[in-house]
Amino acid sequence: MHIPHLLQQRFVDALQGLTDDPDSFASMIRATTDPIHGDYQCNAAMPLCKQIGQDARWVAETLVSRLKVADFCEEPTVAGPGFINLKLQDAFLVDQLKNMLGDSRCGVAEVPSATNIVIDFSSPNVAKPMHVGHIRSTVIGDALARTLKFLGYQTITDNHLGDWGTQFGIIIYGYKHFGDPDVVDADPVPELSKLYRHVNQLIEYRKALDAAPKMEAQIAAAEQEVVSSKAIAEQADAKEKKKANKLLAAAQRRLVTLNDDFISIQGKISAVESNAALLADAEKHSTVDVAVLQETAKLHHGDEQNLALWMKFLPHCKDEINRIYHRLDVQFDHTLGESFYHPMLAGVVEKLTSSGLASTSDGAVCVFLDGFEAPMIVQKQDGAYLYATTDIATIEYRLKTFQPSEIVYVVDTRQSEHFEKLFAAAKKLGMTDAKLVHVNFGTVLGEDGKPMKTRSGSLIGLESLLDDAVERARQVVCNPDRLQSFDPPMDEAEQQAIAEIVGIGAIKFADLGHHRTSDYRFSLDKMVALDGNTSTYVQYSYARTQKILERAEKAESDVTAMVQQYGIELTHPAERSLALMLLKFEEALVAVHKDYAPNLLVEYLLETAKVYSKFNESCHVLRAESEAIQATRLMLVCLCGRVLALGLNILGVGVVPRM
Repeated sequence: MHIPHLLQQRFVDALQGLTDDPDSFASMIRATTDPIHGDYQCNAAMPLCKQIGQDARWVAETLVSRLKVADFCEEPTVAGPGFINLKLQDAFLVDQLKNMLGDSRCGVAEVPSATNIVIDFSSPNVAKPMHVGHIRSTVIGDALARTLKFLGYQTITDNHLGDWGTQFGIIIYGYKHFGDPDVVDADPVPELSKLYRHVNQLIEYRKALDAAPKMEAQIAAAEQEVVSSKAIAEQADAKEKKKANKLLAAAQRRLVTLNDDFISIQGKISAVESNAALLADAEKHSTVDVAVLQETAKLHHGDEQNLALWMKFLPHCKDEINRIYHRLDVQFDHTLGESFYHPMLAGVVEKLTSSGLASTSDGAVCVFLDGFEAPMIVQKQDGAYLYATTDIATIEYRLKTFQPSEIVYVVDTRQSEHFEKLFAAAKKLGMTDAKLVHVNFGTVLGEDGKPMKTRSGSLIGLESLLDDAVERARQVVCNPDRLQSFDPPMDEAEQQAIAEIVGIGAIKFADLGHHRTSDYRFSLDKMVALDGNTSTYVQYSYARTQKILERAEKAESDVTAMVQQYGIELTHPAERSLALMLLKFEEALVAVHKDYAPNLLVEYLLETAKVYSKFNESCHVLRAESEAIQATRLMLVCLCGRVLALGLNILGVGVVPRM
């Protein structure tokens, strides 16, 4: 049941004749923040009064006189300048709770006419280990896919793997120059990872050597800019002082950023030059960056040896990332990587050029788009294709194969311009059958507020992050003091299973709890805490519901039978608050889809857990005053457990029966 939608339908009827756009005004319905004002509030009278030239209070009272909600609301009231307050009838709440109790979907309706929606997310380069930078796309995309699927959409998930690019050129070069075939064959995954890291370190060393002198010059210029800006700020009069201080602060920030970057560059240089074997390799392979590109080009042009190596290495690389996905409980309908689309790219360029949408500029094939200063390059001078070329082929394939109404790309904000150009090019090509959406997101930061990296400057491996979270969760949830209270005692296997679910769930829930466009600071201690805005708190709330049902010796069928015998009667404000909160589940899910914002479901689950906690404090369940009251309260406990478990599952987070 989506109660705001029901209210909106009634307001649309009441607004007829007052405005030509009743839908936009009827949408101005929100849940109240204070129950003293009822359950929902409509603020349409204030903006509408300006349109029709009447007093807001008169508009509100007129709407109330026209509003037909007596079948599920108490008499609406007008407060202040024109707020319309609405309180749901307890009888209506009771009917909805009964429906919810008998519905495995917890009262959430499926969309009446389901359409196909493709969601493209995660998309790692399979030649190297997954790292912290992959967590956001993976968990946001998975949560959106689960939400849409639960709402009834035909959701098609696709992991557009990087399985054809420079990363495989790195592995192939590493295998040819540093690999031992017998060792690689015996233990391929760690050996290929080792080869990748080794060659990549040599490439980064060369880049750092080239960048260091330029960076030193930039730092010197930035230092001079700070000195100059400081002098100007000191001499500025009161009128110009604020502006001068802003310029000084900006100059100081630039200097800090440059110094941080220079420290990273020095670290890459030092890591090689302090290791005699690494330095010898770096000197021997001084053109490694060029050689890797050559190996990649040979692969793309069908070189027999490189193609054979690629076919040999790819399954092992996929097995490794699939192992991580298994731990994250993330599945895909398709994993169509760059290699799948490579045979289509020549046709894409031909179509663009023959239609006049692309032309040659400085030897490269480019698409010039209105509103963009730089063109979108689809083929370089050397004949190589780019991400844009592959992405156009991907859209074309998805439109033909899946007939979607939407194609959603869950990719970080730094790729925004790429997707703006891609969508504009697709439109020029006539690919307008589906809505193309870029669901962008921010960066995971360390506790210092900087992008999360190791001390050496490399990105933190995702598996080590998961291991740390599981270990931290075990320390919090399965510490000796807490374990003493469990009967029967928890054995080692149960403790480890709980730690795995709680630890990995904590990372996912914390990420999803921030609005996707925001950067956030990563803190395992905060993420796994039993209190605060954490999945651990919600999981613990779920476990409490199961404990009460266990102590009451009631299965869900028993609770249903009690409700059938005694009915439902909301006798305490805390009961009513929890009932209303549970009935808002569908609202939260629909809001997630509308804004592509899983944080709205996170907020709903946290609020539900808090309302449940207040209910537990205020209302005795096992020692209820009568069996009739106990029936209602057990029903609320049962439904709360179901909603928390289902909501967490939609976010990709598990639950445990006790913790």
